[in-house]
Amino acid sequence: MALDQATKQEIIAKYGRNENDTGSSEVQIALLSARIAQLTEHLKTFKKDHSSRLGLLKLVGQRRRLMRYFKRKDKEAYAKLVESLGIRDNV
Repeated sequence: MALDQATKQEIIAKYGRNENDTGSSEVQIALLSARIAQLTEHLKTFKKDHSSRLGLLKLVGQRRRLMRYFKRKDKEAYAKLVESLGIRDNV
């Protein structure tokens, strides 16, 4: 259940430092957040899909580690990113 190419390009254009930026922390956190939202909607319909639930938990952990790193490196940009994505600051 990967994101389609158009959605990825929109996220990269919005959060990237330039049009080819796919590796910065902002872009990675935004892409993971979009995949987490997509999987959450999937699991609302298919409650017994345990393999997808495990994948969701892995994605949440990966995003949490990236957010912890990004908060340590650049607090102002981290706060702006958390607000624009609408996620909690629990790191």
